[in-house]
Amino acid sequence: MTKPPGKKLLPLVAALLCGAVLAQAAQPSDSPVSRSSPAVRTMAAGPLSGSPLAGKPSAPGPKRQGQSPHPKQPADDWNLTKHGKVIYLTFDDGPHAGWTPKVLQILRKHHAQATFFVLGAEAAKRPDLVEQTRAAGHHIGNHTWDHPMLTKLPADKMRQEIFSGVKSKCFRPPFRDTNAAVAAVAKANHQRQVLWDVDTNDWKKPGAASIEHAILAGAYPGAIVLMHDGGGNRTQTVAALERAMTKLQRKGYTFRALPC
Repeated sequence: MTKPPGKKLLPLVAALLCGAVLAQAAQPSDSPVSRSSPAVRTMAAGPLSGSPLAGKPSAPGPKRQGQSPHPKQPADDWNLTKHGKVIYLTFDDGPHAGWTPKVLQILRKHHAQATFFVLGAEAAKRPDLVEQTRAAGHHIGNHTWDHPMLTKLPADKMRQEIFSGVKSKCFRPPFRDTNAAVAAVAKANHQRQVLWDVDTNDWKKPGAASIEHAILAGAYPGAIVLMHDGGGNRTQTVAALERAMTKLQRKGYTFRALPC
């Protein structure tokens, strides 16, 4: 009897299968068949040197607390109108043992800050009062050593008066007596010359009502108001300050110190 034709093919099929298995085992280990493609690996591990992604910024991660995506530009502190309804109260010729504390008390009552342009000679007598003023959040400016008319002085004396005043970023010439030479010396002392917009003339003692009217009539956002806490009896100034601040706050004004 003859064998079925299919049985002759079995040895041949077995031999072919065996050869395919051996060929599969002989492939190199870095064949694409054996692991993920390079593109997938690059995306998982980050850009590799020489890859199309190298040198490109990575996606921003989570923002850390306090971290700013862009550095802040220096602020223009002397753009005084940018803060809205803010008035800058200033007081000259102190510190005075009697009147400065009364002014500070009124400012504290109204949660206000101001700027005190002090005389070097007076500050030297009362350094504790200067520090008390600073500690309350107010700023200190230089008003020379002894309040002379600077343009009438020889150049060396004028320089001495300015340089002997208190250290500050700001300088105010007594009597508004200034010129290019005075401004240049102040600049050499790293101080900005600061004048005023509203003069209450309180040094003339015109009456509390007159001082109050000058403050209210001259008020506008960014205005610098001149008053005095030294140089004489300031009863009228203290009374006018209390009334004027109360009325201005009702109108929405606040009070800040100059960036001195």
